[in-house]
Amino acid sequence: MKRLSMIVLLTGIIFVPVAVVMAHCEVPCGIYGDQRRFEEMLEDGATITKAIDSIRELSTKSDANSRNQLARWVATKESHATNTQHIIAQYFMAQRIKSDGEGYEGKLISAHKVLVAAMKCKQSAEPATAVALEGAIKAFHQVYEGK
Repeated sequence: MKRLSMIVLLTGIIFVPVAVVMAHCEVPCGIYGDQRRFEEMLEDGATITKAIDSIRELSTKSDANSRNQLARWVATKESHATNTQHIIAQYFMAQRIKSDGEGYEGKLISAHKVLVAAMKCKQSAEPATAVALEGAIKAFHQVYEGK
């Protein structure tokens, strides 16, 4: 019993801080890094592109290692698309886009397009979905910055 308790405690110590470091608070703390979020979403998009390319290549192979890598690339693609959705929903829509702010409707529409493009990346292994996501992120950046 003591051993099980120790394992649970150590698991919590190891994994909980990672989640805290990755999340942006909703206190609100007043510390924002908009540019960093756009860069992170574009990096997610590049990873999704690589994942899709790898999925398409590995899907023609039937050996165990290729199937293992295929599963890992699918999980990676899902994870990065989810991260992009999280940034849009939890950071931009919940904290940064103000309903009484300038360009509210355009920002909201553009942010929604990123959410949908990320969803489509989860649903497909077609390269066009990753291209569309990158385009949606860049378009949202333009609208968000008021350009």
